[in-house]
Amino acid sequence: MTNDAVGAFIPGSRAEMAGAADGPLRGLSFAVKDLYDLAGHVTTYGNPDWGRSHGVAAATAPVVNALLQSGADLAGKTKTVELAYGLTGENVWHGTPINPAAPDRFPGGSSCGSAAAVSAGLVDFALGSDTGGSVRIPASYCGVYGIRPTWGSVSLAGACGLGPSFDTCGWFARDPAVLARVGEVLLPADNCGGGGFGLGPLLKVGDAWINAEPGTARALAGAMAAAESLLGRALPVELAPEGLATLYEHFRCAQAEEAWATLGGWIERTSPEFGPGVKERFAAAKGMDPAKAAAGRAFRRQFTARMRALLAGGAVLAYPTSPSPAPKLGISLAAQNAVREATMGVTAIAGLAGLPEVTLPLGRVDGAPVGLSLVAAPGRDRLLLGLATQVAGAMGQA
Repeated sequence: MTNDAVGAFIPGSRAEMAGAADGPLRGLSFAVKDLYDLAGHVTTYGNPDWGRSHGVAAATAPVVNALLQSGADLAGKTKTVELAYGLTGENVWHGTPINPAAPDRFPGGSSCGSAAAVSAGLVDFALGSDTGGSVRIPASYCGVYGIRPTWGSVSLAGACGLGPSFDTCGWFARDPAVLARVGEVLLPADNCGGGGFGLGPLLKVGDAWINAEPGTARALAGAMAAAESLLGRALPVELAPEGLATLYEHFRCAQAEEAWATLGGWIERTSPEFGPGVKERFAAAKGMDPAKAAAGRAFRRQFTARMRALLAGGAVLAYPTSPSPAPKLGISLAAQNAVREATMGVTAIAGLAGLPEVTLPLGRVDGAPVGLSLVAAPGRDRLLLGLATQVAGAMGQA
């Protein structure tokens, strides 16, 4: 059993499973976020009351079975923010994992344990989930590679939901080649609309670069230059003339309505105890104005059409995954919420439109990691993973 010095795995006995004797992932170890079912184990979803009110899983989630059947060995379940509803990675019940890349900072969430386990070298890759940034942000904060695939491309059967029309199965790796190898197992063949498009041109998303702190933008200049060496000089583009704050607000309202529709019945029946921030977010979800949620859904349809038209020919968006490195431990809830809003205005780009996004750990600010995101049209996930490997190679990281 791997020594868990960073507290990435959930407390208690480790859920370990051996992979097949042969397969494309043979020799690799992995962990899974504690919202995927494993036969014979309770899925706690980061909350003791959820664990107490749900029995032992009867079957293993198909995505986990696919990895086991491909030869990878399961090392255990990793911590998550309660009910996957948070970006800092804090969990008062199971303990907040240490960020191996910046121990004085949050690891990011909600897939905090999976990101920490990969960053610490405890496993080769780990499954997370991403609704509003829950793979991309911890990947950026912990200095690892991460992918949020095209929405719906990887099965979430046997996984706990939060916002089903946003939820995706994503994963982390320290090595971009490993990130791509997992994609070869889990992702369908790329759908290029019959046109056979590769990727390019590169589009520099001005909204997101302006939203980033100056130190983050400077730290990622070399990564942008590496991407330009492969795809040509980046063309400037503005995605959201309404402002990123508007994207965040529409995402927040539409997601909150889904979160309450998905989990509200259990919350009302069980009256669970929640840690700081989570309770408030679910209270806000319960009280969400239906008119605001409807406006969010309407905006989402419009924004999705806008993004798909822009990216249809193979264009790739590039911008900082998060506007800043991970916030320091111990900052106030108000400060955490300010970071959340600034961050989710950017993560909402792919989240609203169901786009694949890969984050590359190619910058540092005050010693802490920051990631560069590459985003493509739906169904171009494998091409995007290939491009990420090339960009990392141009930076001497592959």
